[in-house]
Amino acid sequence: MALGKEMIWDLSQLVQNSDPALIQEKLNSMVAEIEKIRDLYHSKIGNLDANSILKLLETKDALFLKYESVYLYCRLIYSADSTDAVAKKLNDAARRAFMKVKQALVFIDLELGKLLVENPSLVKNPVLAEYKHYLERILRSVPYMLSEIEERLIITKDKNGINAWQMLQNDWLSTRAFEIEIEGKLKTLPYGRIISLFQSPDRVLRRQANQIVYKSLGMDEIIWASAVRAVSEDHLQMCKLRKHPTPMTQSLVDNDVNQPIVESLMRTIRKNVKLYQKYLKLKAKLMGLDKLGNYDIVAPLPHAPKMDFAWGEARRENVDAYREFDEETGGWVDEMFEKRHIDGEVRKGKRSGAFCADWQTGKSAYILQSFNKKLGDVYTLAHELGHAIHAYLGSRAQKPSNLELGMCIAETASKFGELLMTERLLSKARSKEEKQAILVSVLDKFGMTAFQVSARVLFEQSMYESIKQGEFLDGNTVAKLWVKARDTIYGDSVEWLDVMKWEWTMKQHYYIANFRFYNYPYVFGQLFVFALYRLYKEEGKAFAPKLKRLLAAGSSKSPQELAAEVGFQIDEKLWEKGMKQAEEFINLLEETL
Repeated sequence: MALGKEMIWDLSQLVQNSDPALIQEKLNSMVAEIEKIRDLYHSKIGNLDANSILKLLETKDALFLKYESVYLYCRLIYSADSTDAVAKKLNDAARRAFMKVKQALVFIDLELGKLLVENPSLVKNPVLAEYKHYLERILRSVPYMLSEIEERLIITKDKNGINAWQMLQNDWLSTRAFEIEIEGKLKTLPYGRIISLFQSPDRVLRRQANQIVYKSLGMDEIIWASAVRAVSEDHLQMCKLRKHPTPMTQSLVDNDVNQPIVESLMRTIRKNVKLYQKYLKLKAKLMGLDKLGNYDIVAPLPHAPKMDFAWGEARRENVDAYREFDEETGGWVDEMFEKRHIDGEVRKGKRSGAFCADWQTGKSAYILQSFNKKLGDVYTLAHELGHAIHAYLGSRAQKPSNLELGMCIAETASKFGELLMTERLLSKARSKEEKQAILVSVLDKFGMTAFQVSARVLFEQSMYESIKQGEFLDGNTVAKLWVKARDTIYGDSVEWLDVMKWEWTMKQHYYIANFRFYNYPYVFGQLFVFALYRLYKEEGKAFAPKLKRLLAAGSSKSPQELAAEVGFQIDEKLWEKGMKQAEEFINLLEETL
């Protein structure tokens, strides 16, 4: 491995030649082949038998695998540097090609849906056994499908319409620079670097960084409000057009769950806000404060030992954490580093946040994050590597149509990976202070994912209600809705800087068109995984094969079926089991006082 390159991913594995002209040619070939499929099957699916349907689905999956890599390459080089002219051009070309592909293939689900309504026994036909749940999901979507012409028009208008708002939000953040004084020197930092100061051990610096970032974002509130308003209003119009009973319906279908599951989840959160507030008060005590400021919520403890991690150390800890759970899994994690499928370098132009992109053709994945050597970065790496393991297992067991994961299950391996990291670090803790630092890290993440994200659910619901009632969502109105939802969760346990009313501006989830209510699946995943981890602690090594089977199933089974296979029913008892694991971590922390 070349010196200095170990933190930068190698995307050359995705394409035989990175010449932009050849890549464009490949994208054009993808569209042309998809059009041939359309010509072959359009208006004819209603007459297909089971064997012919199988051939169609297998052909579609084969074409996905044939062109996945070049599309992924275009997406990833842009995520790595959105300021690069070539990356911009190829990303735009890929977006145009993907739009054409979606338009060309939209007829498949529409015609299959009609056929399945007329002949529902096809779903259980043994010939189509591998695609059974895929067909069940299509059948569930039938009441909300539009005509082919309407579906194609929606895809066209979204590309340069509401989808552009998401691109703007991402591009805007990735190219912002902020001035901040550090150790007496004025420095200009990119967004990805300054937000790392949110977890600085220096409380004054944390406060300053929060003040600077959110004040700056608030100055652009017209942009953010215009974006979130446009996306939200468009969603309500689409709900009306598709006859969705509620604004959450599309999300429920996409995530393969139902309204009672989400309602039981949110009831459990509301019942347990005092547990989270207890933790926040406990953390304030550990920090020597009467009450936490918002800039303390995810901050390290003031007396925590320095726990900086070089890239090599982060690699070793992650490989060992996964290997202690399962040897094969640990080997795949090591392979991600060895093959340079991870980009951890911090640089301007790089997309903010972190993600893992499945590479099904390579039976692997690619990870992007900005690694700042902190404990939180090690956990982020463990999280994204969990997604990679999900990709490794799923791509070896399923075809692409059975790897369209709903978000509720998509977070299983990633959050479980965080707990494996917690277990490893606790086993190595050399002092009370180090143990406290680790427990605070995992509980901070739990609190943000289960509770702060629940505030986002309430917030998004309130935006739709406000629009229905005729309110205009300008920046201050949206900010008031966010503060109300936030305070429902936090009560009086935290003091907030006034600029934190603009916190909603930087959450990319609010700007993703046609993917609304992105938030509750994280809450689902957090409590589901805490319950799974509690089961793992009860069963030991015998649990590993169960989890691997769950992950390998991809989307070939519903979340309810997957939960049942490990002995769970998705209801409040399951969520409370997850809460019990969180309570155990809180009790362990309290014992260190």
